[in-house]
Amino acid sequence: MKSYRKELWFNVPGRRAFINITPQVEDCLRESGIEEGLALINAMHITASVFINDDEPGLHRDYEKWLEELAPHEPISRYRHNRTGEDNGDAHLKRQVMGREVVVAITDGKLDFGPWEQIFYGEFDGGRRKRVLVKIIGE
Repeated sequence: MKSYRKELWFNVPGRRAFINITPQVEDCLRESGIEEGLALINAMHITASVFINDDEPGLHRDYEKWLEELAPHEPISRYRHNRTGEDNGDAHLKRQVMGREVVVAITDGKLDFGPWEQIFYGEFDGGRRKRVLVKIIGE
């Protein structure tokens, strides 16, 4: 069995963003040479997420609104975590809802997606470099 590992780095200038990382993961798959196996893609930071869904701008705006209703950024005093001097208590909760990682089957050298599925990096506390791990195993 072969194994491949690569880190993808992001520096979102704003507080939040959704970035389609499917092309970068497909590049990793090509580099790996693996034809059959599994790809794990996970956020390596506790205020960021990796998830699968449709690449549709209206849906992304819906996510933004829904997440802000679930865990509003302000007032920052509402979160005990922020008593440590941070202002990202909401980002931790948003990450929990959106998830840490995805696993995608690899078949015939391609990511084996359902209709419209794409992989996204979700940033909830931007302004600094963060990474996503791509780990591919198989034959």
